[in-house]
Amino acid sequence: MTTTVGSRRDADTLARVIVERRLAACVQVEEGLQSFYRWEGQLCEDTEARLVIKTLPRCEAALQALFTELHPYEVPQFLVVKMRASPAYFDWVLGEVEVR
Repeated sequence: MTTTVGSRRDADTLARVIVERRLAACVQVEEGLQSFYRWEGQLCEDTEARLVIKTLPRCEAALQALFTELHPYEVPQFLVVKMRASPAYFDWVLGEVEVR
């Protein structure tokens, strides 16, 4: 799963809460993205940070709720890409992620 935010501070805050709440085993932050998009009829260009969230499908609803609560964007990116992991990595994620 991925999302973007406008600053490293926002990325770190969101990543920390996601891992603390055990909604992901790991969140990677990639800085320096340049995003071009249209918002409210205007062409925009901004520097963003991307969060790559290593989690399980069963956490999607809880993460969407967390984004509603904490994500700094009015309409946050919430992209889910289903992937396969090595058995050892998958076992590690299973041991780190909890959904309440």
